[in-house]
Amino acid sequence: MGDSAGLQFVSSFAFEAMQKVDVVRLAALSDPELRLLLPCLVRMALCAPADQSQTWAQDKKLILRLLSGVEAVNSIVALLSVDFHALEQDARKEQQLRHKAGGSNGESLLVSQLQHGLTLEFEHSDPLRRLRLALSELLAIMNKVTDSNGEFFLKPSELFESPVYLEEVADVLCILQAELPSLLPIVDVAEALLHVRNGDWFLCLLVANVPDSFNEVCRGLIKNGERQDEESVGGRRRTEALRQLCQMNPSQALNIRAMVVEECHLPGLGVALTLDYKPDAGDDAVSPLVSYVSGLLLGTNGKVRTWFSMFIRNGQQRKRESSSVLWQMRRQLLLELVAILPRSRSTHVPNDGDMDESGSSGLREEHVVKASALLRLYCALMGIAGLRPTDEESEQLLQLMTSRPPATPAGVRFVSLSFCKLLAFPTLVSTPEQEQLMVMWLSWMIKEEEYFESAAGVSASFGEMLLLVAMYFHSNQLSSIIELVCSTLGMKIAIKPSSLSKMKTIFTQEIFTEQVVTAHAVRVAVTNNLSANITGFLPIHCIYQLLRSRAFTKHKVSIKDWIYRQLCETTTPIHTQLIPLIDAYVNSILTPASKANPEATNQPITEQEILNVFQNSAGQVDGSRGAVRPRYSITTQLLILYYILSYEENLLASTKQLAVMQRKPKSYSAALMDLIPIKYLVTQAQGLQQELGGLHSALLRLLATNYPHLCLVEDWVCEEEVTGTLPLLRKMMLPSSTSFQKLPSSSPRLMRILEHLSLLPPADLIPYADTLTTSMALLLEPAVPRRIVQTLNKLWMALNTVMPRRLWVMTVNALQPSAKLLRPQRYTQNDLMVDPLIVLRCDQRVFRCPPFMDIVLHMLNGYLLASKAFLHCHLKETADFDRQSLTVSSLGVPGQPDTPEVTREELKNALLAAQDSAAVQILLEVCLPNTEEQQLGVSTESLLKRIRDSLPGKHKDESPEPRASGSAEREADTGLFSDLREVQCLICCLLHQMFIADPNIAKLGYPQALLPLTVAGIPSIHICLDFIPELLAQPQLEKQIFAIQLLSHLCTQYALPKSLSVARLAISVMGTLLTVLTHAKRFAFFMPTLPCLVAFCQAFPPLYDDVAALLVQIGQVCASDVATKARDIDPLIARLQYMKEKPQEAVVSGGSSFMTSAQRAAEELGGSDPDVQLCYCVEATFMDIISATLHRL
Repeated sequence: MGDSAGLQFVSSFAFEAMQKVDVVRLAALSDPELRLLLPCLVRMALCAPADQSQTWAQDKKLILRLLSGVEAVNSIVALLSVDFHALEQDARKEQQLRHKAGGSNGESLLVSQLQHGLTLEFEHSDPLRRLRLALSELLAIMNKVTDSNGEFFLKPSELFESPVYLEEVADVLCILQAELPSLLPIVDVAEALLHVRNGDWFLCLLVANVPDSFNEVCRGLIKNGERQDEESVGGRRRTEALRQLCQMNPSQALNIRAMVVEECHLPGLGVALTLDYKPDAGDDAVSPLVSYVSGLLLGTNGKVRTWFSMFIRNGQQRKRESSSVLWQMRRQLLLELVAILPRSRSTHVPNDGDMDESGSSGLREEHVVKASALLRLYCALMGIAGLRPTDEESEQLLQLMTSRPPATPAGVRFVSLSFCKLLAFPTLVSTPEQEQLMVMWLSWMIKEEEYFESAAGVSASFGEMLLLVAMYFHSNQLSSIIELVCSTLGMKIAIKPSSLSKMKTIFTQEIFTEQVVTAHAVRVAVTNNLSANITGFLPIHCIYQLLRSRAFTKHKVSIKDWIYRQLCETTTPIHTQLIPLIDAYVNSILTPASKANPEATNQPITEQEILNVFQNSAGQVDGSRGAVRPRYSITTQLLILYYILSYEENLLASTKQLAVMQRKPKSYSAALMDLIPIKYLVTQAQGLQQELGGLHSALLRLLATNYPHLCLVEDWVCEEEVTGTLPLLRKMMLPSSTSFQKLPSSSPRLMRILEHLSLLPPADLIPYADTLTTSMALLLEPAVPRRIVQTLNKLWMALNTVMPRRLWVMTVNALQPSAKLLRPQRYTQNDLMVDPLIVLRCDQRVFRCPPFMDIVLHMLNGYLLASKAFLHCHLKETADFDRQSLTVSSLGVPGQPDTPEVTREELKNALLAAQDSAAVQILLEVCLPNTEEQQLGVSTESLLKRIRDSLPGKHKDESPEPRASGSAEREADTGLFSDLREVQCLICCLLHQMFIADPNIAKLGYPQALLPLTVAGIPSIHICLDFIPELLAQPQLEKQIFAIQLLSHLCTQYALPKSLSVARLAISVMGTLLTVLTHAKRFAFFMPTLPCLVAFCQAFPPLYDDVAALLVQIGQVCASDVATKARDIDPLIARLQYMKEKPQEAVVSGGSSFMTSAQRAAEELGGSDPDVQLCYCVEATFMDIISATLHRL
């Protein structure tokens, strides 16, 4: 708005005096300044004030004295004497008429007829007519603004353009707005003034006379403003008006700028206000312009970023204008950039010697932060907003980027930013001289990197970034370079990979060849105490990329020592690059860089180096003091453990490829693995999951694959911490062998010691593990209190959470039979994994000691799982190499099998099945009562019978079978509360888990005496219902008999619809076998299976008809064979038919005679004829079914 350039605006001093009503300051104003504020001062002096204080009365006198010498006051007083109420009514009538007429300029009620021009009329008019003329003109402009739909127009107005009457028109305008605020809202008046010449001057005077409306007017103008103010005349006029307002009230300039950003309107105004803002800070601070523009482009608000970027792009499309806000901003930024450049920096390339001796190219320390901020700003302007730098800007930027800062952390940051800007915008280097300057600067970076890192005291220097970029260039990972640049600059920039071709050539051919990169990487010092708290680009990033590109193996550079040292220098929270580094290292050990050179691999970490890490860790006790003193951190030990487990897993997975290349890397020995406290370390990691990132879950995955016996569910459940007071134990409290040997006399003292030990954390029990395990055999004596044994079981389970594998070996050796104690055999971990059944070759007394039996079963379950993993690994290790050698040796031999894998896999599965079945058989035999227990009347059927007796609906006076009263009483005394019963429950719990894990184990045939125990004590035994039809289809009679006997118990225990259908099938199979079996086999099959029919009928009464028909059929077949041998036999068939038709009468009337006859016949003929025995067995089965049915009624 250059049309008001010659007018005097309200100064900031005068506006502040008006805001605060500072009469002293007002009195100090010159006459021209005071003239602009007269409308407000006159109204203030004439109108009745709300403030009736004495202070204001004195101030009012001063104002009147101030106004008394001003001639223009009289005209303003005359304006205030008008009837504004009538004026407002006429104005509203005129608005209504204009609204009805569609906005046309018809006859005005405010101004009747103009004889002359508007200016002359205004000159010759009285105050009222002056008010009417100005109001009519102002309302016309406001109506046109409303009807313009946002399109800008500049309305010619003689009244607002005449320089002679501007002050009088301003007085009228201020009086009208003050007296008619509802008719003339100040925001609408401000919007209308933008459409006339000198509008910004009128607007400033209006706001100066109503200072409280400043923020309201500014916000209204901004809200109604354009999104891009530089694009239109209206936008530029609005920006200039608001800029004048802020110059009048500079204290609110930053608030107005915040409104601009909030509304995303008038971006040029925000820049202009920033250019006008003059802070009090020193030269070393970052300028407000850099801070403001950086905040817009690098902030988190994407809407603001897009809005301002559009302002930059649109501004570049117009020709360069000195009045453009964008070019003013660019010029100011360039001036700030040149101001911090070293004095001798120019377009020529200086010599190295000159730079080093004079130091004139060095960046001053107080300018480093400002230089970094400028670099990031230019990156954002060029990369985000699309700024195209001029030649002058490009030259000065390159000079700044190739400056040499001091060795401070800020200097390291500046060099990193400069380097990334070169990569992001390689077009800044366009001439050979500039390219030579860049190469010299990069060479300086390489030479000074170590000095900068040591002098600045930072762990992440720019040397690692140089090395990393060089590796990316060599491996052609341009996308990774782009990610690195964006991450360092802190902004997302669209960089084309093709633009990096020149930089790639410079790096790979002139500065960093691949051999130089690998040789330099090994010499880089490891990062001390590496953790996630150390940010930036570290040596580990470089080594990781070189490992991925196989540069070390390609150039035969050993990296093993560097990786080992870095793993030893780690702490929590774990750095995110450590796990990928180990994975890449393991892969480089096992997989050659190329098939042509299979030996091109890295060396693995040696066993001695691994042992050094775990020396004095948990399980390795300092002999002098008995204290655990770890030398390395838990992070290092966990990372080394992850390396070993990952190495072993990848070695197994790569056996096929290694066999093809005739390579067989060594795996770590079992002795080494036994010395590593794996379970203790994983337990420690469980409490540090937040600090270890994904390491804990990765270790669990590897453990589940390679060491399943360390991942038992019971162990995880038992690992909950015991809360309470932990007493401080002294070494004198260590349980000694004499305390155990003096049992039972030393029982109280030993009990106190064990109770104290039970309060210790599991890791603190490790020193006592040897004493506790070697003395377990002494606790098997009969007089040892149960509480001592139970407490030892609790201590053993606690130790099992930190040192399970070594504890298991110690326990197995300690529980060997007493006969072997004279010449004991020391088993190893490998022996127990090869043959898990060694665990059950223990002292027989263990089988009747429930706490120790619990320990034995826990170890057995673990070693069965370990044996599976061991055999799988062994098969994997040897199969591929055997197959490869077999393939090579059998070339040209017809009929030779290609691979023995199928056979080996079947043999392994057969061996594992044999182990499981043997373990199940042995455990079930343990459940059988021994000779002493049989003499006490204990039987395996007691458990099932007790359960049946406890079922609801049973009457106290009913019993399934008559038993000797003495035997029943003894079983009642000893059966449910005996050691045998507890051992049976423990074994059944283990078998329950084994059946769930592998249902095929349940197919094994058990002795009939064990069936009641297994069915009653193993809940998962119901899975046998699935394969009983399969057993019934087998040709062997033994399997068929076992299936029917097992089914009879299952039907009683699980009376399900599925059991009913299988029972029908079994009855059908028995009927079929009756017709096909020979005489001898018939007797062998039906004698053990006929009693099972009783259980079928008890469980499922609807089967009575089918069972009765089967029994009659069996009786007919047998009776026909007996008829030729024993002609005086009772009419058996008739009795069977009678019992089938009238079962109740048969039992009541003839049951006893039938039984007597059956017994007599069995005595006479049973010993000589199997058919006779079978006949009377059928009759007895009938009677049992009838009796059981009647008892249920």
